[in-house]
Amino acid sequence: MRSLNILIVEDGQSQREMLRDFLIQEGHAVKEADNGEKGVAQVRGAHFDLVLLDYKMPGMDGMQVLMAIKQINPEIDVVIITAYGTIETAVEAMKAGAIDYITKPVEFEELLLLVDRVAERRTLIKENEILKHELREKGVTTDQIIYRSPKMDNLINMAGRVASSRATILIQGESGTGKELLARLIHHLSPRSVRPMLAVNCGALHENLLESELFGHEKGSFTGAAARRIGRFEEADGGTLFLDEIGELSSTVQVKLLRFLQEREFQRLGGNQTLHSDVRIISATNRDLEARVKEGAFREDLFYRLNVVTISMPPLRDRREDVPPLIEHFLQKYAQENGKTIEGISSEARDLLMKYDYPGNVRELENILERAVVIGREEVISVEDLPFLEESLSSAEDGKKAEGLLRGSMEEMERKMIVEAMEKAGDHQTKAAEILGISERMLRYKLKKYGLKTH
Repeated sequence: MRSLNILIVEDGQSQREMLRDFLIQEGHAVKEADNGEKGVAQVRGAHFDLVLLDYKMPGMDGMQVLMAIKQINPEIDVVIITAYGTIETAVEAMKAGAIDYITKPVEFEELLLLVDRVAERRTLIKENEILKHELREKGVTTDQIIYRSPKMDNLINMAGRVASSRATILIQGESGTGKELLARLIHHLSPRSVRPMLAVNCGALHENLLESELFGHEKGSFTGAAARRIGRFEEADGGTLFLDEIGELSSTVQVKLLRFLQEREFQRLGGNQTLHSDVRIISATNRDLEARVKEGAFREDLFYRLNVVTISMPPLRDRREDVPPLIEHFLQKYAQENGKTIEGISSEARDLLMKYDYPGNVRELENILERAVVIGREEVISVEDLPFLEESLSSAEDGKKAEGLLRGSMEEMERKMIVEAMEKAGDHQTKAAEILGISERMLRYKLKKYGLKTH
């Protein structure tokens, strides 16, 4: 595992030294600070991957230090150490940017799992920086894919790893999550980037028009076909064809697409000449294709041809760390487009945007901010510029408050999630870990921690 630069900010000498000695023994470079002020000063003067931060200290407390660290460098991972492990403390710290918390007395095995997770994330970030460098060398930027969350780090890393292959890729995700942006990133990272990537929305065209759009047609093949037309498969030869809303394909087009994926050949509509094309297929859907297969609405053999590699785009509500950088990006974009000066956003307005669940995902957030920039009278976006959002949240909050009061502690919630995941996975730990999005090692630790039976 990669060695990390770690800072321990802890006023208790024995606790600090114990953590230091353990982490050095594990191969990490460790610095110490016995109060918050010294900790912040060290962060200003040196590079750290991880800060282990005591929550309750004299002078600057953990929350103040956390906010100061995030202002200096938002990319530093912070884990809160607390003897006051209530859900309120954990939620407050994680809202302010902490990646996790750990309670005193610190269990070394749990600490090691957290440190390993940070090391894995740092490796992903480094690999993603290399990917971005490769794109810049090709004159392409990833500016449109704005993210800060570990989930998106993993996803971008996966895109980089599959890009150089010839594999057919299926991108799953709700509307507005950025599936086409990801497809374009994969294309630009691939050896096919010198050839075009063409996109077709399979749900926007009638069956005959879609068939013609994809495969082309011969003159006179249908009413209005006054001349031969070259289809997207021919145009994208050597490049990439992105098929959005693939779940909407008619049975006729499904058969023709399956034939192409099996034989790499097709015929124009109304023609009898067999044509070939070296094109990579990346498809996308916001529907459950497996359910469509069971319903008989989608061919099983085509489904398996399309999802050689499947990448799932997480909804925005499941990666809220990405909301702040997206806010800044869209405010700058629409201020510039509309010739307006926007200095920022009020804390109240930002809180509203952080609480909202975004059923329309990134696209909805973009529309909200574009509207706010257009209607806003001041240089700072305020709650008054988000009228419908405030209304939506106030009605949703009434239901959420009652639910929140019944949740209990974070550990109880975590235990319930693990039990459900193990049941869903048939007590198979590898599958349960995948469902939870954690490592098998972390799952084994949690099973032991909560006294859950293993098989």
